[in-house]
Amino acid sequence: MGVPDPTPNPGDLDQGLRDAASQPAKASVDGQSVEQHPLKDQIEADRYLASKDAARKPGLGIKFAKIVPPGSV
Repeated sequence: MGVPDPTPNPGDLDQGLRDAASQPAKASVDGQSVEQHPLKDQIEADRYLASKDAARKPGLGIKFAKIVPPGSV
């Protein structure tokens, strides 16, 4: 038997964070009470996931362009 890899897959972590943020923080069945995650925590999770998605894209927000002055050959 092999030993499982202790380093988790980054995709699994992202999906786990998305799942945790979409579920309630606390819930009670018979008493029918549900508590949502604080808005600040939801915003922080969204910013974190958005920054990770942006970091994966090529270019990292930098665009190069060749500038040619008018009238030059």
